[in-house]
Amino acid sequence: MRTGVIAKKMGMTRLFQDDGRHVPVTVLALDNVQVVARREADRDGYTGVQLGAGSSKAKNLSKPQRGHFGKAEVEPKAKVVEFRVDEDGLLDVGAELTADHFVAGQLVDVQGVTQGKGFAGAMKRWGFGGLRATHGVSLSHRSHGSTGNRQDPGRVFKNKKMAGHMGARTRTQQNLEIVRTDAGRGLIFVKGSVPGHKGAWLIVKDAVKVARPDNVPYPAGLKELGRAIETEEAPAGLVEEAAVHEIPALPGDDEVAAIAAEQEAGAAEAPAADEAAPEAPAADESKEG
Repeated sequence: MRTGVIAKKMGMTRLFQDDGRHVPVTVLALDNVQVVARREADRDGYTGVQLGAGSSKAKNLSKPQRGHFGKAEVEPKAKVVEFRVDEDGLLDVGAELTADHFVAGQLVDVQGVTQGKGFAGAMKRWGFGGLRATHGVSLSHRSHGSTGNRQDPGRVFKNKKMAGHMGARTRTQQNLEIVRTDAGRGLIFVKGSVPGHKGAWLIVKDAVKVARPDNVPYPAGLKELGRAIETEEAPAGLVEEAAVHEIPALPGDDEVAAIAAEQEAGAAEAPAADEAAPEAPAADESKEG
């Protein structure tokens, strides 16, 4: 098990395949993701790495936080997350991760906080149909109706679907596909939508329900000091070849004719089978009981 990364949601766009099909993607940016601390089994009882992303002013940090970043000799971070890893997946403090940590075609799990909707009614929050628009309903067209029973039990059951705070909850979207990476600009293009608003911090990890591809870097995709990032990128606006999915070929005219003939033959055999079936003997009505 290797570490994940901290990414910032930049927004959505679309990429194209060679055949003209477009793929909706969410753009995630890696903003100076570095290892702030590491957890070791003999000292902490488990193995893990603590990553930090973004940047924060020192005046906005507490004294313990400034000391923590100063010990690691990294600039203050805006977001800090800890990941559990195997013993051979530990990273050195100060190492910087790049977008090459993931490869095109890989499936990942993205965790974030959903967009907050404030205090929402039952119709918006739970999809209730509401009350009638006319015929006796006065000023209660969007209410949720009755919520309880009678004197017994004399209360509203827990988890009752009612009006309340909607959104702003931590959610994980599983098995999203990486369609392209741009290590030079630190961008990851994920197929589909992810939780959160623009500018929100997200946690991107290898999918837990799908095996990790063999060609991903282990223990991590790191940026080497003094070396420029060399990547073979796809043409601008196109999906990388590893994430292209072919459309199954449509059946030809001969195959369509054969299927139609087979269906006609089956339809002709059905009435013949019904006529050949012997009729059931009539019940003897003279017997009683």
